[in-house]
Amino acid sequence: MVDTAMTDGLDTPASQALEADASGPMTAEKFERVTDAILASVGRVIDGKPEAVRSALVTFLAEGHLLIEDVPGVGKTMLARALAASVDATVRRIQFTPDLLPGDVTGVSVFNPVDREFEFKQGAIFANIVIADEINRSSPKTQSALLEAMEEGQVTVDGQTHPLPEPFLVVATQNPLEMEGTYALPEAQRDRFMMRISMGYPDNRSEALMLRQRDTANPLEDLVPVVTSEQVTELVAWSRAVHVAPPIEDYAVALSHATRTHSDLRLGASPRATLQLVRAAKVWAALDGRGFVIPDDIAALLAPVFAHRLIPTRSAGGARARGTTDAITSILHRIAASVRVPIAPRQ
Repeated sequence: MVDTAMTDGLDTPASQALEADASGPMTAEKFERVTDAILASVGRVIDGKPEAVRSALVTFLAEGHLLIEDVPGVGKTMLARALAASVDATVRRIQFTPDLLPGDVTGVSVFNPVDREFEFKQGAIFANIVIADEINRSSPKTQSALLEAMEEGQVTVDGQTHPLPEPFLVVATQNPLEMEGTYALPEAQRDRFMMRISMGYPDNRSEALMLRQRDTANPLEDLVPVVTSEQVTELVAWSRAVHVAPPIEDYAVALSHATRTHSDLRLGASPRATLQLVRAAKVWAALDGRGFVIPDDIAALLAPVFAHRLIPTRSAGGARARGTTDAITSILHRIAASVRVPIAPRQ
């Protein structure tokens, strides 16, 4: 029936390095040290996919949500679990199936015969990191149960609003729409994911290494948290302080506007997409050791942040499962080439 496959907060004690970094104000050096520790921790499990690991961390620190789309067996859930295991926070996993109900996700009100009152029983979404495994195998009604939580950090059940813990991240995995037994995510649901990434098949070296390492042990069992939830809050605040000059903001807006007027697109990027593009670019810049965003940061994140939100016209590929990723990426490349890139004035 319903399989919520949940895991509670990690009880494994953090390493000595984590405890040493837990005190003191956030600095550029501390930001680099802690984020490098997270990337290294996840990279121990997800070998040969540094771009996917970095994108997951960017989404987390930009306070977004991540959608990982690919064929079965390439490590989508493993990436989500590795990130969760690297953070000393509460983690729950929901296995989305056709019989999963909205109340299983958000929670339900249950009558208490002793007090003769209804009590709210929290659903699986009440955690810092929620792994929504194979999200597109449940019905659109159940998928929509995540809408309020992902946008406002709260759920409303029977007229009562219940706040979710902070930080809050949804990492959802899904199979391509061509796979049997899948449902298309509603547009409002897709728009709430900051990024969509694909894992892709590993190269020969990484796949051979996986065979040797996982023959006798699960690499996730050796991971310990390398960052506390309090440190995550500090990392988020540090990233938000990254400067975005007005010309960079205008550049992001121009790219969004171009998607809304492009002849090959029926649905362009939303204002939420523009906001999330800039937020992700701030984290991207911080990870590169800069306190300011440059046009290259925006360009690097354009496809991961925009592509899953766009719907091509029928002539551009929209008739086939809302357009292939390659078709939409090609359109975005043409848009990026047509929009003027801001250039810093000479000193």
